[in-house]
Amino acid sequence: MQDGQYMLQQADTNGSFWIAELELFLGMWQGERLCQTMNWLRWWDGEGNLLLWSSEQAEQERQRAEQERQRAERLARKLREIGITAVLIYLNHIFM
Repeated sequence: MQDGQYMLQQADTNGSFWIAELELFLGMWQGERLCQTMNWLRWWDGEGNLLLWSSEQAEQERQRAEQERQRAERLARKLREIGITAVLIYLNHIFM
């Protein structure tokens, strides 16, 4: 918008449009959402990072938590192997 009027913009090399007021890019993304594979409008930050939908954020957090659980299990197994069991009670309390 310039002087209260909308101005035609050219897309960047990625086909996205910079929206200065939001400091975000808006562009097309090909992928699956809501069981439909098609083009979707998506937002990207100024560095070109795709902003995740809440369902994508939740899945990313679920994966991170699962990786942490597996790491804790590996640590507990190693501690048992070397005979340290007192710490296991504490770890079980935290992660279970």
